[in-house]
Amino acid sequence: MTVIHLDGVGRTFPADPPVHALRDVHLRVEQGDYLSIVGASGSGKSTLLNTLGLLDRPNTGRYVLDGVETTSLNDRGRTALRGSRIGFVFQAFHLLPHRSTVDNVALAEVYRRTDRKQRVRRAEAALERVGLAHRSAFRPDKLSGGERQRVAIARALLGDPALLLCDEPTGNLDRANTTAVLDLFDELREQGVTLVVITHDEEVSARAARRVRIDDGRLTEERR
Repeated sequence: MTVIHLDGVGRTFPADPPVHALRDVHLRVEQGDYLSIVGASGSGKSTLLNTLGLLDRPNTGRYVLDGVETTSLNDRGRTALRGSRIGFVFQAFHLLPHRSTVDNVALAEVYRRTDRKQRVRRAEAALERVGLAHRSAFRPDKLSGGERQRVAIARALLGDPALLLCDEPTGNLDRANTTAVLDLFDELREQGVTLVVITHDEEVSARAARRVRIDDGRLTEERR
């Protein structure tokens, strides 16, 4: 099943002259793919991330996410689709320092109509999935950087999203913790999770099964 289908997507920002951040972008990502997107500063990476994450709309083309045509949705529809189909992982961990690890993960579903016990059970299962069940009662300040990022990944996985969208997920980590997170991505791919990792780090991007490069708003897939 196709999770991401970009067909002729373009994004231009008004300026003098206009800024063409994305130019006729075509991309397909199938369920279970592990794709990295690399590019220099100013290449269009951030615009592409915002487009994939339904945080911005293209001016031209179509974006179909998990079978849903997104470009015709209103803001409420886009917000609902983003919340149900996309799990986000960022460079910063965005964990609440005064809450336990399991509470931080469970917060991903605090606005859903589920009781706390059910949320906690699901959060514990997500932590087990990323190898941190033994740290469920710890607060973030007692965890390493790599462990905090794994907590953030568990939180992103809680709703069983169609897509795990990662923006520079190892940017705050040392080499050892980076390797641990990339090993986890390999495991998640084996479990059928669809991963898109946006990074400037060539070594991080090399771990993905597919790699595309963005340059001046144009996307090119690199043969491996």
